[in-house]
Amino acid sequence: MLTPMRAIVVGGGCVGAGILYGLAKRGWSDVALLERTQLTAGSTWHAAGLIPSYARSLSVGRMITKSIEIYEGLEAETGQKVGWHKCGQLRIANTRDRLDEYRSYMDVAEVQGVRASIVSPSEAREIWPLLDNNGMLGALYHPDDGHIAPADVTQAMAKGARDLGAKIHLGTEVTGFERMPGGEWKVRSSRGDFVCEHVILATGNYARQTGAMLGLDIPAIPIVHQYWITEAVPEIVERKRLGLPEMPILRDEGYEGYLREEGDGLMFGPYERTEQLKLFAENGVPEWFGADLLDEDFDAVSWNWEQATQLVPALGRAGIKRNVRGPFQMTADELPLMGPAWGLDNVWLAEGVPGGILWGGAIGYYLSERIVEGGNSIDTAELDPRRFGDHANKNWTREKVREAWGTHAAQHFPGQDMPAARPQKTAPSYDRLTELGAVWDVLNGWEMPSWFAPAGVEARNVYSWRWTAKGNYVGEEVQAVRQAVGLVEMTPMTKFELRGPGAELWLDGILANRLPRPGGVTLAHHLTPAGGVQAEYVVARLGMDLFYLISTPRAERWNFDDLSRRLPKDGSVHLSNVTNDRGCFTVVGPRARELLQPLTEVDLSNEAFPRFSARSGTVGLASDVRIMRVNYSGELGWELYHPLCYQRHLLDALLASGEAHGLRLVGLQALESLRLDKSYRAMYRDMNPELSAWESGLDRFVRLDKGDFLGRAALVAKQKQGGTHRIATLLIDTDGASAFAYEGIYRDGKLVGRVTSAGYSYTLGRDIALALLPLELGVPGIELEVSILGERRPAKVVPDSPYDPEAERGRM
Repeated sequence: MLTPMRAIVVGGGCVGAGILYGLAKRGWSDVALLERTQLTAGSTWHAAGLIPSYARSLSVGRMITKSIEIYEGLEAETGQKVGWHKCGQLRIANTRDRLDEYRSYMDVAEVQGVRASIVSPSEAREIWPLLDNNGMLGALYHPDDGHIAPADVTQAMAKGARDLGAKIHLGTEVTGFERMPGGEWKVRSSRGDFVCEHVILATGNYARQTGAMLGLDIPAIPIVHQYWITEAVPEIVERKRLGLPEMPILRDEGYEGYLREEGDGLMFGPYERTEQLKLFAENGVPEWFGADLLDEDFDAVSWNWEQATQLVPALGRAGIKRNVRGPFQMTADELPLMGPAWGLDNVWLAEGVPGGILWGGAIGYYLSERIVEGGNSIDTAELDPRRFGDHANKNWTREKVREAWGTHAAQHFPGQDMPAARPQKTAPSYDRLTELGAVWDVLNGWEMPSWFAPAGVEARNVYSWRWTAKGNYVGEEVQAVRQAVGLVEMTPMTKFELRGPGAELWLDGILANRLPRPGGVTLAHHLTPAGGVQAEYVVARLGMDLFYLISTPRAERWNFDDLSRRLPKDGSVHLSNVTNDRGCFTVVGPRARELLQPLTEVDLSNEAFPRFSARSGTVGLASDVRIMRVNYSGELGWELYHPLCYQRHLLDALLASGEAHGLRLVGLQALESLRLDKSYRAMYRDMNPELSAWESGLDRFVRLDKGDFLGRAALVAKQKQGGTHRIATLLIDTDGASAFAYEGIYRDGKLVGRVTSAGYSYTLGRDIALALLPLELGVPGIELEVSILGERRPAKVVPDSPYDPEAERGRM
């Protein structure tokens, strides 16, 4: 009989080696890595080895910093050189939008703990004297970035893991997996079977094939990238003779690529645009492919070369030594898939990694932390594989991957939704709302209105880091909700049904709040064992043993998987995903009752239908409508969860009834402003697994006296210890641009906190933010500053819910 190991890592690239190293560092020596050929044989060996710390996301920025930290310590720990060149990185801005992007990044860099600065054109030329760009407006400089030898850093992590007792089996191709009666996994290979508790997939270009062995449709497909290395460049030879430092990696939007020193020459890696981009191994990696390269494709990037040789003339004068062209993994959002595989116990993914050298150290650290410790010390939600729902099939992934990498170097903006593979999932309201001016966003594959263009206004987004004319129309939608009535299309919300004789007891042990009585509705949170927030649900109790759970669209696969793993084995609780069965319209505003009451026999009076209650009835001709008196705006309102077959009729009926009451169609952007007015927390921003429920300010939704629930012990311990930080509400004086996430908060010139979410309040006429602050600074009246596009803007702490603090309007 085979003795089970703690874990097996499948795949011997930089990511796989990093995970093995991470597990061993955490004390798991009974672990092994299986590699079909040799270490680094996939995409690792031909990677450019770039380590850029540029990321506006707080969590992504911190993870990249962790990779750098690990790599810088490897040589001393293992005695093996890793080829780390800390030369820095310089990003050129030729347009105001690009410079605004860099200014916005600087708002968050110090929060991430990253050293960076914006330099003038003359300073940029001093840093990179071979650059001949007379049109630049400035540049972003990272002094601590660099490049590393991919094979060397992989071998160093492998050695570090071996030194701690881990095993590496080369020439061992995995051919299948089998779940054993005791819960362990049998891993079949070309060199026999292995048994382990945990399986970790880090198979790079083979991700889709490996996932298929386990019934997983991995939303990643390899793309093909290439770079060139030149012969010696006289200017670089001369710099070395003079003892001058290596120039930073240079990125210029003028040529859409990267340029760095390589020996006495240059390495140039241009980015292919969508129309020229090639995918690889969509239907599986060919048998013949191993540590191989693909043929050069100069035509795909000829324009990049033309621009680059104008901006860096020395590149045009150099001879070409060689071309390196090969595949690496890509996902729709250019972020790895790191975390649990849905529907499978103790199977973990580290797949779809776009830049295994950049991510290898960080994934090794944080995935091993999650496996060994049961959770992460920072929020890694952006990388969780379950962020993609079942809409992320192969055809969708193909289109989105081409778009993602094909626009990698293009200008991007906050809130920008890209057009490929759309529309994919639409409610029956889609065509009618499009006729009425809807401008669409996408959530979990669903089209959802962002805002509505009035008659005579073009229904399209104009993106910017600053305010645009669109804000005028979003403001009108907000005012309609505050003064009359609005209609919000909310069909993409995730919806589960929970039923069975054990449902009440089971759910009560999951959620931190008390469950509602039959006919009641409440807001409740599923916490992590450490007391962080895993999920937020609106819980409607439709019967003694029937619960309706509503959560954010993004969390459909994620929340269903988390709850399913905890279901009792005795069959007393049944969980169903009914997201696609019902649509939802929210009717909200002081005239909501006047609009809705003529359409239904359900009594909507305060006495018959109080806040936080639910009823079922007919609305118009629509039967079996679940009517819930809750909303995300703080006004009088109802959410109407209806069978989708009735949606088109119900929309027309609501529009017709609303004509006499000033009804306005309302999109996500107005809804965001409305919820900020009330200091309502947003999942994955103001609440996440990293922040405890106390830090997120969820005290009124946590009932320590109701009995045990997941995370309770951790919250009790944190309560006894006393906290240090908590989310507070800020009002910010802004003009021309708004905060939105992660911006640094300052007092007397010192960084003291960060924004978790923010935007413009059309009700209050200024920015409003939720911000994580030290307890002593989260006191109403404290004056602070928030960095917005590089300017420190005055801000003041105010009590939560600056609009209608007594919640009187929802009781109308």
